Amino acid sequence: MTESSAITPEQVEHLASLSRIAMGEDELKSLAGDLSTILSNVARVNEVAGENVPATSHPIALSNVLRPDVVGETLTSEQALASAPASADDKFLVPQILGEE
Repeated sequence: MTESSAITPEQVEHLASLSRIAMGEDELKSLAGDLSTILSNVARVNEVAGENVPATSHPIALSNVLRPDVVGETLTSEQALASAPASADDKFLVPQILGEE
């Protein structure tokens, strides 16, 4: 990253004002330096990533280790409601917690 493309405290101050974030002078200078460092590191990665380097989302190839989603045996309404403290119309009854509207 060149000196002219470094993030300035004035740019950080402008972004902070747009975001409604109050920042002191020391914070602005520190964040400007941190952002400039981040941008220079991204620029270095872009230099290395050439046409021969495929884009990846992860350094190690990942594979799905989950089993297929297959419908199996399920409980009937009667079985599911057998131990329920209260039920009506094939549904669980629960205490009302909100007032009626």
